[in-house]
Amino acid sequence: MTEMRPDGEPASPPGWMLDERANAGRENLDRSHVSRYDAKEDAGAADEVHLCQALGLTPDSTVIDVGAGTGQFAIAVAPACARVVAVDVSPVMIDRLRAKVAAAGLTNVETVHAGFLSYAHQGEPADLVYSRYALHHLPDFWKGVALSCLHRMLRPGGVLRLWDAVYHFDPAEAEDRIEAWCATRGADTEQDWSREELEEHVRDEHSTFTWLLEPMIERTGFHLEESLYSADGIFAKYVLRRP
Repeated sequence: MTEMRPDGEPASPPGWMLDERANAGRENLDRSHVSRYDAKEDAGAADEVHLCQALGLTPDSTVIDVGAGTGQFAIAVAPACARVVAVDVSPVMIDRLRAKVAAAGLTNVETVHAGFLSYAHQGEPADLVYSRYALHHLPDFWKGVALSCLHRMLRPGGVLRLWDAVYHFDPAEAEDRIEAWCATRGADTEQDWSREELEEHVRDEHSTFTWLLEPMIERTGFHLEESLYSADGIFAKYVLRRP
């Protein structure tokens, strides 16, 4: 969505554009949180790479990881493809990601400080776009815009693998479902997600209902091939394809 000036530099965004960094989530801008993120959150990256290979990922593929965070998936997928573009709007996350890429000696991973709305893809369209626990940082209007941006990054037949906190229940159930989820956690923020952090997510971030997100997905041109919901109704995993 980012417009470019004639000299190739990004143009200034219009005044109505969302400030994605301001919506990145307090914890993702916190250096101490980012330093312990990998200990708290296992992205199951190896299994995700195997799934993506079953969906068509090849050694010649271009992959864009939007909301790449500390790079768990980007680093895991790099040996299985030709090019990885790891995108994140948090400067703290990008710093951590770049350090890990350098330490791993990976030469096919590019890191870009941008978000769903501001990333301007260069080169061949992507074969796979990957996004895990990032889209919820955008309000619903901007989710729709972001999905449209992701659609344009993909080649026809390309896949969007999307994970997020997406609520698979009716509004009347919200109090019971959210309280039950928050009650699963204690006070530990070092090695686990705390109750306070889950409460902050619900209160301050923008997770939506599956029955709102899925029509957006289809409206922006994706074919919804697979949807899996967690038993507690809090999380969803999608396989989406650009026809």
